[in-house]
Amino acid sequence: MRLKKDDTVMIIAGKDKGLTGRIVKVDPASERVYVQGANMVKKTMKKRNAQDKGGIVEVEAPIHVSNVAYVTKDGKTSKIGYKMENGKKVRFAKKTGEVL
Repeated sequence: MRLKKDDTVMIIAGKDKGLTGRIVKVDPASERVYVQGANMVKKTMKKRNAQDKGGIVEVEAPIHVSNVAYVTKDGKTSKIGYKMENGKKVRFAKKTGEVL
């Protein structure tokens, strides 16, 4: 999987199309990512202790990695590639060539 935690991505398909956010969690086994503030669903939570409030909360649901695109520093979406630089494997944006 080429996307990592804390990468900025844009959602390119689905109900939140066009929304930009930061990746909070990556699940490589199911090829899904959790984007901050995107794909929000309501979930019922049980009260765990005296201070904890139970009830309905909104949490991020996972989005398939094919439905998000990396956003470069200039705001354009790009695919991510790998190349060798000084004997190290680095990620780079294919559209702009910037090393991530």
